[in-house]
Amino acid sequence: MASTIPDPKSGARAEDSEPRPPSERAGRIEAHGIDHIPDGERHGRPRQLFSVWAAANVTYLNLVTGGSMILMGLSLGQAVAVIVAGNLLWLLTGLLAISGPAAGTPSEVITRAIYGVLGNRVNNAIVGWLISVCYFAINLAAAASAAFALVEMVGISASTFVKIVVVIVIAALTLTIGVYGHGMIMKLYLPITLTLAAVFVVVAIGVFQHTDYSYTPAEPLSGAALWSVLIGGFTLIGSAPLSYTTSADFSRYLPRTTSARAVVGWTALGGFLPGAAIGCLGALAATAVDMEDPQAGLREILPGWFGPILLLALVLGTIAINALTSYSAGLALQAVGIRIRRSRSVLIDGVAAVALTLYGLLTAGFLDTVNHALEVTVVVVGPAMAVYATDIVLRRNRYDGTALMDESPQGPYWFTGGFNPAGTVALVVGVAVSALCVNNVYTGPISEALGGIDLALPVGLVVSALLYAILARDLRRRTPAS
Repeated sequence: MASTIPDPKSGARAEDSEPRPPSERAGRIEAHGIDHIPDGERHGRPRQLFSVWAAANVTYLNLVTGGSMILMGLSLGQAVAVIVAGNLLWLLTGLLAISGPAAGTPSEVITRAIYGVLGNRVNNAIVGWLISVCYFAINLAAAASAAFALVEMVGISASTFVKIVVVIVIAALTLTIGVYGHGMIMKLYLPITLTLAAVFVVVAIGVFQHTDYSYTPAEPLSGAALWSVLIGGFTLIGSAPLSYTTSADFSRYLPRTTSARAVVGWTALGGFLPGAAIGCLGALAATAVDMEDPQAGLREILPGWFGPILLLALVLGTIAINALTSYSAGLALQAVGIRIRRSRSVLIDGVAAVALTLYGLLTAGFLDTVNHALEVTVVVVGPAMAVYATDIVLRRNRYDGTALMDESPQGPYWFTGGFNPAGTVALVVGVAVSALCVNNVYTGPISEALGGIDLALPVGLVVSALLYAILARDLRRRTPAS
């Protein structure tokens, strides 16, 4: 295990002065996949997690979702409150991240303790891989749209051939980071964070100069209509942190003795600060320009020379998001049971996402259909996040990484026929009850009875967590001390 004793001469921890294992250097493809990381290969500091999550959230998407709060009919004060509240769910992402150093394995393996070996394969196939590839495709399409505008700025017509080339180039850059893996991510994401932050500082200056700080909608919402929009906005903002049930993937290389509070804090802060700040920036912008077409609206209040820079930043931000997504999706594909190297599994994810993106860009309405489907993924990822977080609390974050690698029927996580009844029932019931509360693509009976209020997110979180706590109530007693 790497030493954590401060160097008396430099004041730095001894582990910081140790060279990284060859497979963890940025210029080499990561050798590890879902296997257990030995203590001798653990390294790093939890503060490095800040830039990983910040780079994935200093994005155009947060600007757009923040602006949508105003478009939904909220006042500026209400919009800011919803944006801040929704981003507080990054604390759950931070909580899940502490299981990485404890187990030395990614989230996709840790959840074997929750669902059983076979149950976890189903979980990874749906929550880990399918949803991730769909998110990859949607984000890739968004980046491609910005790149198309950039191409036309330099006088090149965005023909079908050009669009295909642009999509493939963006995907190739994204997958390069995903294939090289953890070391490359840790190396690149700090400069990416700083670059994107500088771009959005310029955006902020333009927005602040034109914001109507006393803005209220012409017809203020009240009663059930107001609550419906408030909860709907909270769900939209909160869906971003809830989609990262894989935060242990990026913390698992930290030494076993790493402070859990530090891991929670740096992970949550990395998501919360840019998510809340840029979301609020979007709300401020919506009081001055039409955010239904954000690119056109922002051009009204930003310098003309800044347009191409903003478009490049949009592409870079999306690459940062999708690199994390492709990395975790590759691990999920391994955890499903497919015997393939992690680097190759990432490429498979990329091929599937590129195919979806190209088909969507060339087939009207396809991406809209996928987008609507993703809007209700909170029905699944909310309960999945809640069950995972509850398991960490019940076990007091004590996981045996070596035992988690045992997939045999004689292993400790085989449970009953390969399924853990507690986790399986809690997730299925949580998803079912959450689905009854949806008012999005369809209206569930509970939402209809409440006048259209969508309680899918809070109900899914609470029901899943409580049910798992009840079904696994003896987990604290049965979990070993180390």
